[in-house]
Amino acid sequence: MAVPSFLKVDPAIERWNRMREDAYKHFRFTPRTTWVAMCGFVLVPGAIYYLASKTHLKWNWAGKRKGEALA
Repeated sequence: MAVPSFLKVDPAIERWNRMREDAYKHFRFTPRTTWVAMCGFVLVPGAIYYLASKTHLKWNWAGKRKGEALA
């Protein structure tokens, strides 16, 4: 790929970009990456579902109408 002459190429940035582009080629499931995946795919949605099911229909957001008591 041709680079314009007014643009300076930094080899460190080029290496970093290449590493980021090829990260999926060198990925392995280690204990740490397995734990992070479990947190992201199981624990976070599970916590959201738990909170949603516990607070479902807990509050009435319709508001007070004329002549209705607040409580």
